[in-house]
Formats: sequence, structure tokens, C-alpha cells
Amino acid sequence: MPSALPIADPAPADGLLPASVAEGWAERDFGVYVHVPFCRVRCGYCDFNTYTADEVRGVRQSDYAGQALAEIAQARQVLAATGAAPRQVSTVFFGGGTPTLLPVSQLAQLLGGIRNAWGLADDAEVTTEANPDSVDSDSLLALREAGFTRVSFGMQSAVPHVLATLERTHDPERIPLVVEWAREAGLQVSLDLIYGTPGESLDDWRASLDLALAQHPDHLSAYALIVESGTKLARQIARGQIAEPDDDLQADMYELADRMLAESGYAWYELSNWATETANRSRHNLGYWTGQDWWGVGPGAHSHVGGVRWWNLKHPAAYAERIAAGVSPAAGRETLDAATRRTEAVLLTSRVSDGLPISGLDLAGRGAIAGLIADGLIDGRAALNGRVVLTLSGRLLADAVVRRLLS
Repeated sequence: MPSALPIADPAPADGLLPASVAEGWAERDFGVYVHVPFCRVRCGYCDFNTYTADEVRGVRQSDYAGQALAEIAQARQVLAATGAAPRQVSTVFFGGGTPTLLPVSQLAQLLGGIRNAWGLADDAEVTTEANPDSVDSDSLLALREAGFTRVSFGMQSAVPHVLATLERTHDPERIPLVVEWAREAGLQVSLDLIYGTPGESLDDWRASLDLALAQHPDHLSAYALIVESGTKLARQIARGQIAEPDDDLQADMYELADRMLAESGYAWYELSNWATETANRSRHNLGYWTGQDWWGVGPGAHSHVGGVRWWNLKHPAAYAERIAAGVSPAAGRETLDAATRRTEAVLLTSRVSDGLPISGLDLAGRGAIAGLIADGLIDGRAALNGRVVLTLSGRLLADAVVRRLLS
């Protein structure tokens, strides 16, 4: 969750949504995202809305679960007031920050609050992110017993000097342990990797992929390092202390990852995500990319329901103050018009392997299809079947493809 929030319309104090959000409500999935904004250490590359103990003033980490539960109660009232029929939650995702810095009892309490508010579908996917050094075998078993089904470990790299540049604190030798403990607990396992860190070679990246694949995770994410303005890493690069990431090397790293993953039985389903089978895809994240509904709980969390998008106040103290006053913590919101929704559908749906329906493009976008096929950026056979599906080259140039589809 990036630290900067967009500028838009003010959100009403009662958080009420227009009745229009109930249109098509039953046809869309509903997910809940819980943002836990606490970290033991702030990594130099991170631009997410997170805080260490030294950075937070006026709030206590131990109070957070109660505040989030109060927002869940607000959310239930707001959605009920729209006239939308009760609907169970299909996915829950605890992100951060480091959600597993909270005691498992509090994570279980939050999941229980979601269950009490809306109910969980029988096949609900319930995920928490975790640092490898923030869990043990007992805590992972307790998460499973509380109803969690999936854990996403922030592995990032297997190479000590890369982890040091990223300011990650875990020992890569712990990765096999936590994966084993998660599996023994009955949890699905995802590993998150970052590539293109300054000083990281192609061989370093291969070593990280080797270690990750040796664990046979159900799911793997690989994200190119982006230098975000205002971060410690950006300042280090500006001062010449660290080299800037190399775009060409990052492209080589992506191609290596895609090849090694495919050889190991993983298929890409989104630009930065691979899974061993369809059932192991992150259904929660697919909800973002395909325009489903979700309520974001916590400081800085974003929500979207029926074409209305809003976001909470960033700082935990400001969030806590609103919650204590019994008013919505939303900082701003916007109602997406038809043109914006079409644009976002192209931007997001083109990222996934199922592809974008060509019928959803305007005349100019449809006119760009032949050129994109000729340039090797979209799959010709898929286009004949009515969908825009990116080739490997197209994935590397996805932004350029989207610009041509929207031009």
C-alpha cells in the first residue's frame, strides 16, 4: 500500500455509499483487505504505509485490533444501508506492514469479526503476509486453526548481500523451515521475490529462484524493484551511494524467472504472479485486477464497491481518532464514470493471462490489435478467439501495449 493517497472528493463522515453500488452486487465477489501498518524495521526501498514502534506516536499497536473491528462494524452498517442483500466474503487478505507482528489471537479476532459481519464462504481464501522471522511452527498452526488457509512469505532473495541492500532482516536459511512449518499446519504457501536490486547479478537472481523452487510453493510472486520517491533507497541513489536498477538486467531477470518457473510446472496468470494450478492463484488479488468489490480496513487502506472507490486516513493516530469518534476513517473518495471504468478495465484486465475481451475496446483499440500481433506483443490465436493475451514480450512492454489499446 503506497504511502501517497490520491486527491479526490471528501468522504462523508457517516461513510454512506450511494444506492447505485448495490447494482450488480450479487454478481461480484466481495473481499476484505486488512492493513496492519506495523513493521519491526522499515526497509529502505519500501513506500508502503508502514510504521516502526519508534515512528508511531499517540497510538499503541495493542489497540489496533479493536480499532479495526470497529471499522468492520461500520462497514457492515454502511453496506446494509445501501440495500445490498447480505453476501458472504469470498477472500480475506491481511497485508502490511507485517500482520504477523500482531499476536495470532488478535488476527483470529479480526477474522472472527469479518465472519460475524458477513459470513465466510465455505471455500473462502484467507491469506496473511508474513516475514520469515515473524512466525514459528506454533503460530502457523494457530493461524490455520483460526481459519487462515494461506500464507505469503516475504522471501525477497536468497542472497545475503541483496537482502542487506534491501534491509531485510531474515536469514535465507530460514525459508525452508517456515515453508515446512506452514505445510505441516495445512496452509497453502506463496513466496514473494524482488529482482533488480542494485548489486544483484543474474546469477544472484538464479540462486534465489533455485531456493524458492526447491520449496515447491503453491504460488510465487516476482516483482521488479521500483525506486519510489521519498524512500531511503531513492536518497541513496541520488547521492551516488548505490547504483540505479538496470532496466535491461531486470528484463533478463524476468525472462529467466518465467523460463525457470515454466520448467518447474508454474504458469503465469498475472504479470508478476505464477501458480502451479488455477486453484492456487491468489483469488483476492484477482479480485483487484478484474474489478470485484472489496472493503479495505485500516490506516491508508483502499476500498472499492460498485464503481465507488475510497481510502482511509494514513496515519494510525488519525485513523484511531476517527474510529474513537464513531465516524468513518475515509479521507477521500471518487465515483468512477463509465469512461474511467473502461480505461481501468483495459489497464488491469490486460495484465492477466485470461486476457481482455476485445469487445470491451473502443474502435481505436480494436484497430491496434493487428499491429500488436505483428509486433509480437499479443497472442494472435487468442485474438482470433476474441481476447487480448500478452506474449512474453508483451508482458515486458505491458504499459506500451495498454497505451496503444487506449490511444
